[in-house]
Amino acid sequence: MNDLQLIAGLQSWGSERKKAEDALYLMYNYFINEGCKKYHLTEDDSFSAYSDAALSVINSIAQNRFESRSSIKTYLFQIFSNKCVDLVRKNTTNKSSVNNSLPVSEMMLQLPDNARNAVEKMMDKFKTSVLGQKLQEIGEKCREMLLLFEDGFSDKEIAQHMQYQTADVAKTSRLRCLDKLREKVKATI
Repeated sequence: MNDLQLIAGLQSWGSERKKAEDALYLMYNYFINEGCKKYHLTEDDSFSAYSDAALSVINSIAQNRFESRSSIKTYLFQIFSNKCVDLVRKNTTNKSSVNNSLPVSEMMLQLPDNARNAVEKMMDKFKTSVLGQKLQEIGEKCREMLLLFEDGFSDKEIAQHMQYQTADVAKTSRLRCLDKLREKVKATI
């Protein structure tokens, strides 16, 4: 479709308008890649900017606000570029960077040694407390099995102690218990 056909289609109703909307959207959707390359946006952000720009152009043409001083492609690209710039600004302002904190390990490096040691001890104490609490939640058999393994018992010894048929059965049960514990701890920390 050329510009005149797009304008006529977008100013009509029903299936003609739908065809024109689809044609416009598909004709220039390669702008999405341009947004990723030129503005360093994620594909989702670039897609969002393109969709917003296309809707803006469609509404502008449908409401007779498009003055044809440029091609539809140029008009769409200008709106798309402005939306990309808005996203870049939004992502680089202080408001968005407040939520983008450093990983704990990087923040720990910024602390003096004595403060770092104190924080590490508090974190270890917290993790130990959580682990003990979650061990209580996974059930008596699992807790006993994991504690025996932690004390250095082999799977064969655990199987004998807990009356499993083989060491392989004990190992499988122990690994399931360990997975259950990991999931509970991961949900907390």
